[in-house]
Amino acid sequence: MTRSQAEVLVRTRMANSGLQILGFALAFFGWIGIITSTALPQWKTSSYAGDNIVTAQAIYEGLWMSCVSQSTGQVQCKVYDSLLKLHSTIQATRALMIIGILLGTLAILIAAMGMKCTTCFADDKKRKGQVATVGGIMFIISGLATLVATAWYGNNITREFYSPLTPTNNRFEFGQALFIGWAAATLCLLGGAFLCCSCSKGTGGSYSKKAYPQAQGAPSTARNYV
Repeated sequence: MTRSQAEVLVRTRMANSGLQILGFALAFFGWIGIITSTALPQWKTSSYAGDNIVTAQAIYEGLWMSCVSQSTGQVQCKVYDSLLKLHSTIQATRALMIIGILLGTLAILIAAMGMKCTTCFADDKKRKGQVATVGGIMFIISGLATLVATAWYGNNITREFYSPLTPTNNRFEFGQALFIGWAAATLCLLGGAFLCCSCSKGTGGSYSKKAYPQAQGAPSTARNYV
């Protein structure tokens, strides 16, 4: 291997390491966002569009409870009593968000072992890259689960808002938790993609190991011949 090739290889490794750290950081913050979105009760908030101009109280609902905020600042929340009585949309959204959190937790543990800045699998760079890729794929699946859950819930809000059968005082709009969920899903998808891309060229270490013994093999053969 020539000097220029070695310099290119070192620069490639540094770029891949930076991309890997960036991907892990984005996915980690996305995982935090998924947990935050799941816990917040503001998945949908009461709408004041049209003739609904009553501002004495605001109603917002989440996956686990519904709350009423008075104009005086007092907030009263009530946890849903029965799981089976909930709407199927809430049940499915709960399941998908929990799956996204669990997959994100496993992805953090797996991706951390495959990071180039850790000592796990340090003797086998190819396997280390494969482990990081698996973590990136799990981050992508976690982001997709969150994206499907938030998009499904948001579509249900939109459908009920424009339905002529929905009373004006019972219409809701998108809450803060939905926007946080969409942002979190985007971060997990980007972070997982960066992790996978950074490990797609992880065979550079094996190439240099193969080239180095070949370079040392020639002098030994010459000595034996003499």
